[in-house]
Amino acid sequence: MSKALVGILKAAEANIRKSPSFAKKRAVSILRTMSVAHVDDDNGDGSHTEKVFSNGDIYIGQWATDNPHGNGKYLWSDGCMYFGEWNDGKIDGKGKFSWTSGASYEGQFKNGYMNGEGTYMCPLTDTYRGSWVMNRKQGKGNMSYANGDKYDGDWKRGFHEGQGKYLWNNGHQYVGEWKNGKMNGNGTLIWANGNRFDGCWEDGLPKGNGTFHWQDGSFYAGVWSRDQKEQSGKFYPANSINPHDDWDPNQLFTVDMAECVIFKGESIETFLSDKVFSWGSSKEKAPPRKSTSTRVSVDGRISNGDALKDVNTRNVLFGRSLKTPLHPGKRQGVTICKGHKNYELMLNLQLGIRHAVGRPAPNKSLRLKPTAFDTRQKLWTKFPPEGSKNTPPHQSCEFKWKDYCPLVFRTLRKLFNVDPADYMISICGNDALRELSSPGKSGSFFYLTHDDKYMIKTMKKSEVKVLKRMLPAYYDHVKSFENTLVTKFFGLHCVKLSGPIQKKVRFVIMGNLLCTEVPIHKRYDLKGSSHGRITDKPESEIDANTTLKDLDLKFIFRLRKDWFDEFCSQVNKDCDFLEQERIMDYSLLVGISFQENSKETGVGGAELDSPGTATRIITDTDTVLNPARRASVRLGINMPARVELTVRSHETQLVGEPTQEFSDVILFFGIIDILQDYDISKKLEHAYKSFQYDATSISAVDPRLYSKRFKDFMFKVFTDDS
Repeated sequence: MSKALVGILKAAEANIRKSPSFAKKRAVSILRTMSVAHVDDDNGDGSHTEKVFSNGDIYIGQWATDNPHGNGKYLWSDGCMYFGEWNDGKIDGKGKFSWTSGASYEGQFKNGYMNGEGTYMCPLTDTYRGSWVMNRKQGKGNMSYANGDKYDGDWKRGFHEGQGKYLWNNGHQYVGEWKNGKMNGNGTLIWANGNRFDGCWEDGLPKGNGTFHWQDGSFYAGVWSRDQKEQSGKFYPANSINPHDDWDPNQLFTVDMAECVIFKGESIETFLSDKVFSWGSSKEKAPPRKSTSTRVSVDGRISNGDALKDVNTRNVLFGRSLKTPLHPGKRQGVTICKGHKNYELMLNLQLGIRHAVGRPAPNKSLRLKPTAFDTRQKLWTKFPPEGSKNTPPHQSCEFKWKDYCPLVFRTLRKLFNVDPADYMISICGNDALRELSSPGKSGSFFYLTHDDKYMIKTMKKSEVKVLKRMLPAYYDHVKSFENTLVTKFFGLHCVKLSGPIQKKVRFVIMGNLLCTEVPIHKRYDLKGSSHGRITDKPESEIDANTTLKDLDLKFIFRLRKDWFDEFCSQVNKDCDFLEQERIMDYSLLVGISFQENSKETGVGGAELDSPGTATRIITDTDTVLNPARRASVRLGINMPARVELTVRSHETQLVGEPTQEFSDVILFFGIIDILQDYDISKKLEHAYKSFQYDATSISAVDPRLYSKRFKDFMFKVFTDDS
């Protein structure tokens, strides 16, 4: 072990000795365990590393480039520790997390959450063994409580829900149905003295038909309720067939049920997913790569020191400044923290999503009945701050929540292979959403999840109306064509905020097309029209997050022949669908990742033979594509291609002339903004602008003409690379 690590361990141990006795002993034990484990070198392959961070945190284990990867231990300065599997800097797989109080969780993790089979143990208090989803008990599991009570059965969102058995420490037991941690549905409660109740339950008490049996054979049968006005029934003495009314059923509620209080247990301390890692302070710069050939990288560097003017010439042609970094700058959007004007709206949205996705799935088939698409239902769920029978307590204002066609969108998520747990983690996890700095042209606001997987867009009522109308056709289309390029929709919801106005905020959840670990250097929104289709930003303000337009495009995209054929086929099918639904004004969003080194990335690069010329050094990209990337390549996603530089003869020319200047790229593309129909406002816009501009150059045109113009343009800027 390094001297620096020994020093920091001793310092940490000294600080912990000042802490309360129980935590102190636990933390010192952890420190010693870490030291011994490192010396033993679990894998014996010498791949372990030691990382000491400025805040006192320590990591010992396997490391890959910038992040832990493999097996490793992380000790926080507060004494908490994780030991187990890592995947690219994330806790993922089997492991154990220990709190300084002595509590621990050992089992499966996913993206830092307790997820899968695992055991939570808190000395002298609670122990749970079973299934977890996003830090919550969910699935089958058993719990032993600090007071001696035990529960074995189904869980959901951290509560008893489904079938289960509860044993009180005084000998009482209940077997039956549960909901939100309370007896609910059909079940039997047997007291230690032999008395029992068989029947219906609601919110932890008998409600509805049921029978109370005494050990001597007598019983009371009827309708049960805490409200005496709803009670009715008869008492049947033992060894008698003549019932009478001598017994008061309130005895059950006031006396017998008072002995059967469900123990809630202690809540788990700070979750592992809330802990912060210190990778930023430990990242080491990779040594510069050596190259024997002259190669132009994305940021314009020449590896062998050739003339700078040649690089300037090539980068100006490709629209890249020497200052353009290889990796894009800061992430898009502003994090929605407490105090942000939309903070409560974000909380409401997350609460509603968790409620919607967490409900049982009644349908396993992709075949839906017409009633599933019925949008006329006015079913609202109320979310009071103190919680309710069906909703949890929360720290936001009171609001109402509505799901549109929940079964349809649940089935769409299944069709798009979206894991429900991952979906909830992305949208409803501990990380806040990010709001894009300015609203779109329609006035809608956009939000991104912390992992960039999903985009949430606020919608006008007219857009909601369009999506509801086209939903059956949209469902059939995406089900029929696996490689469709149209936007993937995962949910349509509405939040009604409390207050005298009761403002409604409608929003749709979509897949983020440009969510990728590959850096996106250029992004374009292409319609095939020219009027107003140029970015109005000065060159100095354009960066990797700027969305450029048709007249900014200086490339032709060259696809391998089989990919190009599939592209043409799918664009035709998607445009036919949109035309039939009277949709116009949609775009093809394109993201471009320029490849710096083809031999290492597996994508063809460009070698500079002489100033202003380039030749490909790899002719068949698939032969060198690494297996992980090849497996994830599909139409519009992670596609290897080439871009050829073009030059316009005049400013309004949509597609420039090719120059034989090439660069190897990875492409991402898809059809977005598909909720604008050709309504009366668009017809008026078309008529008005036609007096001022060329009618074929404006966006607002009839869907049939729009579809033809869109396809003609796409089949010019995308070509066969043969």
